[in-house]
Amino acid sequence: MDGRDSYESHVSALGISQAWSSSAGGLLDLLGVSAVVLDDVGRIVFWSPQASDVFGYCADEALGRYAARLLLREEHRDLAMKLFARVMSSGESWAGAFPIRHKDGSTRLVEFRNVRLQDDLGDVYALGIAADQSVLERVETKLALSEQLVSQAPVGIALLDTDLRYLLVNPALERINGVPIADHLGRHPHDVHTSPEVGTIEAVMRQVLVTGTPMVDQYVVGRTLADPDNDHAWSVSYYRLEGPGGRVIGVAYSVVDVTERHRATAEADRARRRLALIADASARVGTTLGVEQTAQELAHVAVPEPADVAAVDVLDSVLACRRNGGHHSGPERFRALAIAAAYPTEITGAADKVGDVAPYGPDRLLTQCVHTGRPVFVPHTGPDDLLRIARDENAAAAFARAGVHSYLAVPLIAHNEILGAFDLLRARNPVPFDEDDVLLARELAARAAVAIDNARWHQSVRNSAETLQRSLLPSHPPRLTGLEVASFYQPAQASSEVGGDWYDVIPLSGDKTALVVGDVMGNGIAAAATMGRLRTATRAYADLDLAPHEVLHHLDKITCGLEHYIATCLYAVYDPYEHLCRIANAGHLPPVLIRHRQRPELLDLPSGAPLGVGGVRFHTAAFGLRPEDQLVLYTDGLVETREHPIDERLDTLLQALAGRRGPLERACQELLDALRKPDDHDDVALLLAQVRPVDPEPPGTRAR
Repeated sequence: MDGRDSYESHVSALGISQAWSSSAGGLLDLLGVSAVVLDDVGRIVFWSPQASDVFGYCADEALGRYAARLLLREEHRDLAMKLFARVMSSGESWAGAFPIRHKDGSTRLVEFRNVRLQDDLGDVYALGIAADQSVLERVETKLALSEQLVSQAPVGIALLDTDLRYLLVNPALERINGVPIADHLGRHPHDVHTSPEVGTIEAVMRQVLVTGTPMVDQYVVGRTLADPDNDHAWSVSYYRLEGPGGRVIGVAYSVVDVTERHRATAEADRARRRLALIADASARVGTTLGVEQTAQELAHVAVPEPADVAAVDVLDSVLACRRNGGHHSGPERFRALAIAAAYPTEITGAADKVGDVAPYGPDRLLTQCVHTGRPVFVPHTGPDDLLRIARDENAAAAFARAGVHSYLAVPLIAHNEILGAFDLLRARNPVPFDEDDVLLARELAARAAVAIDNARWHQSVRNSAETLQRSLLPSHPPRLTGLEVASFYQPAQASSEVGGDWYDVIPLSGDKTALVVGDVMGNGIAAAATMGRLRTATRAYADLDLAPHEVLHHLDKITCGLEHYIATCLYAVYDPYEHLCRIANAGHLPPVLIRHRQRPELLDLPSGAPLGVGGVRFHTAAFGLRPEDQLVLYTDGLVETREHPIDERLDTLLQALAGRRGPLERACQELLDALRKPDDHDDVALLLAQVRPVDPEPPGTRAR
């Protein structure tokens, strides 16, 4: 083994790491290291303040002392002197770790870089730059970790200087932006990104630079060159970087792609909105049994989401309650029942007006929808599509001007019968309809179709009951002696079924007149038919010239034979020659008597029990009537409401009649206007009679 081998073995035995290249000890350049200068015999002639931190000695304790004796243990001095000699003789630098003796007596490894110095006089010195090895190892580890974290992190990372120019971009951010790292460096974000949000992003970074306050988890949605056709979402955090002494180096930001979470959140939010819309439709659609009202409710619930404009068109044959045997070809006649828009637009003016009936040929999308029973879905409408959607060319042009770009029609199907179609348009909303919108529209249409079907059949039954009811009532009061009579019947104005209210004016022998008002409890065709039977029976018993209570007695027996029905009734007979009115009451509201130039009053009559209760006695009351006196008979639909006590409503009736003048027909309408509301849920029958003077007949000439 030669001298060099022995030397290197000795170094290895001490555990001293060394490097004989100029790159050794490069990490020292990143530290605030200590500096020690030795003269050519090894005495310390310069001692930096940082050396005290590394070796423990202050300058006064070190200057002028031999370095080997002060800083090294005896067993290490020989090797140190050899290294010193080589540096001084050859001028070759040496870098590596060497064990030193700290002032506190401990042995520590210190990283050195030793070089020879020469001044202008030719004197030679040795410069030792030193740092504690444990510090270097920690720094080296951190730098290595930092480099790996930045380069291998799946999170995009960038560093920008104080002028917001890119200094560093990691591969992950390169992939996110779709721009090479080299094309980032030295450029500003607005030079690299095309997103309209880049101005806001730069403003945020400037704010962070000024304030030093980090901006964490900022949500950004946009597009990049890596995927210009789809939106992405990122969580971006910005923070200021500072060097030693608080010097601002720049700003860094990290980017986490949260597109999948964004899409999942958006989809969940959309699903919540769909469920909320369906729940809203369940509460708002079908609140009445009116076909038009139900259609309007459906149209309004569909705007502004999912549509800008919504319309409901029902087959005209369906409204006539004609069962459709299936549609395969040929034109169809549609009745427009409803249209709603999220904002004022000419689309509504160009569409079929509510109530209009329009024929649509087999090539029209609306017709195809009802023929196939399947949705018709056009995500992006062109001019030809609009011609197949709108009623004519002018309407199609109006649709185009309004920006209609997407169309959806779903059939209204109830009990396997196609009733019509639910039409949706998008114009201002830039997003086209998609499959999720089809599912939502079908759900809304399915719920509404049942309500529309129920409403149209109910309306058909109601119309039949009303027709029957009106056919069973007298059309025009007959000419009477000593009485002028006006009558009025009005079915319920809401969607409730027609009831069994009736009135009658029956001429009797001796110029007497029977006035009848009644109300069969219940509604629909059965109630109307029961009313007809009672009215017929009343006329039959009236011809027998029975007292009013006897007529009610016979009607009670008949009503008892009608299963599940009872009725109220007022039966009055007026004799124009005796100026006497006889009246009996079967559970009905009291009539109003208006004596000439006096205030109206409710007649105090024995109320009796309704017809059909059975086994109840009725009583006849009598009172005089003079010319111009009036008698008002009515059913409870005129005065009863769900919000007010009956006594309060009867007072309102008396107030409406007070001071009234003019024709009786006009009085009927005035009473209805004063007491009825458009949404009243009951029929009303009204009978007004006013006494007129008559010439006395010669004695013995009256018919008995």
